[in-house]
Amino acid sequence: MKKFLTTYKQSLILLAAIIIGTIAGLIFGERITFLKPLGDLFLNLLLVIIVPLIFLTIASSIAKMKSPKRIGKILTNAIIVIVIMSIVAVGAGLLGTLFVELVEMEDKDTLMATLDLGEPAEAEDLTILDRTVQALSVDDFVSLFSRQNMIAIIVMSILFGIAANMSGEKAKPVVDFLDSATDIVMNLLKIIMYYAPIGLGVYFAVLIGTFGASLALGYAKTFIVYTLVSVVFFFVAYSVYAYIAGGKKGFKVFWGNILPATITALATCSSAASIPVNLATCKKMGIPDDIAEPVIPLGTNIHKDGSIIGSVFKIMFLVYLFGTTLTGGTVLQILGVALIATLLVTAVPIGGGTISEMMILVMMGYPIGALPVLTIIATIIDAPATALNVVGDVSTAMLTARATDGKDWMQE
Repeated sequence: MKKFLTTYKQSLILLAAIIIGTIAGLIFGERITFLKPLGDLFLNLLLVIIVPLIFLTIASSIAKMKSPKRIGKILTNAIIVIVIMSIVAVGAGLLGTLFVELVEMEDKDTLMATLDLGEPAEAEDLTILDRTVQALSVDDFVSLFSRQNMIAIIVMSILFGIAANMSGEKAKPVVDFLDSATDIVMNLLKIIMYYAPIGLGVYFAVLIGTFGASLALGYAKTFIVYTLVSVVFFFVAYSVYAYIAGGKKGFKVFWGNILPATITALATCSSAASIPVNLATCKKMGIPDDIAEPVIPLGTNIHKDGSIIGSVFKIMFLVYLFGTTLTGGTVLQILGVALIATLLVTAVPIGGGTISEMMILVMMGYPIGALPVLTIIATIIDAPATALNVVGDVSTAMLTARATDGKDWMQE
């Protein structure tokens, strides 16, 4: 028992804080929101260290690699894993909505009356190539220091690490600095996490205290079904991934360490804020640093199981609301749109998915006035969606380690 308490001390404290916060939210309702600044403080502390954490960990791990070709292998494997996992998530979302009508008949007229329906949304005049360049690069060095440009940060970190690796002994002072700075930032993360029980407890109290109002009209059913699908996906899919990655030991290690990342994601509703916790989780699981450090930030931006399932739910909500006939072609369109739209979601709290929701309306041909519908759905499913997004990145790192280092990677 003593060993159990010692091993899971941090997780148990966080869990206790969440329970206390939940009870406070239920008792005081929206009055508890006056404590929100205490939760914001924790989120701000995490967000502040994201940029240096990403740059230092990625650049340092690549610069220290004895085989420069390894990073290419790691990233290739990670992308393959992400694509496969994303397809599985789309399938889960579709299965969860095909046989359950998300909008009750009595709610349709009420919902439609609240919408200012006009012409179908028009796409922004940007090509796929334009969007790709905007995501991968910035036009000013200072812009790299913003978490809004995380993919560009990742790209520059990889290039910097490769350049340092190519420089050999001449770059040793820089590599040593990167290594030392990475250690400092990770210790800074440990200090910040001492405040986690208060910050996360308050966030849960505020979340529970204000959540009820968002479940009006026909949205409650969508939230319930999404939550059920998420819970099943969480336990089934990630158990399978963990077993594939490391067998029984991988299964045990995964479920023995994933709670802090899950709680952080549920409380903050931010994949970005969960990056530091995810990196610490990967380290505890024994995932090699040169795999976890590039894969976790990359996954935060382009791998989002929860958001993909959420995109399917948003589309299917509109399908039922507008009475769209479901054909084989429509189903394939839904699958494609969900994947494409989700790739455009940024790694920030509520609001970052507006571009994604616009893309759904544009590509599915629904009127722009339906945007509030998608915004409300995005808001009420944000917590469970973020949890899947964050936990899915740890699974990605495990599977990438398995693909890169073989079945014995956990023994290395």
